[in-house]
Parts: sequence; C-alpha cells; structure tokens
Amino acid sequence: MPKMKTKAGAKKRFKLTGSGKIKRKHAFKSHILTKKGTKQKRNLTKSGVVHVADMNNVKLQLGI
Repeated sequence: MPKMKTKAGAKKRFKLTGSGKIKRKHAFKSHILTKKGTKQKRNLTKSGVVHVADMNNVKLQLGI
C-alpha cells in the first residue's frame, strides 16, 4: 500500500496548534487595498482558526 500524501497547498496554508486546532490566515489582504478601511486591513493581518465544520476536510488534506 502506498503512503498517504498531504496536499501541498494545504501544507502551506494551515498549521496545527498545540491544543489540536488548525490555524489559518485571512484572505483578501494581497492587493486592491485602497478601498478597504484601516480597521479591516488590520484585522485581516491576524490569524484565525478553522471552523469546526471544515475541520475534517482540512485534517484529511493534511493527512492527520
């Protein structure tokens, strides 16, 4: 039986925390920032946690 492969895109985008949650970054922070407010841009900089409903899909992609 061959080994399980992780998805390379998921490997770059998600990170497992010590408590078992999955950390992620926010989208919409790369370009066209002139129409976004300062508060919105600041909040997009912070990292978030993957929602419980998406947790199983992300774990499958990471091979966890």
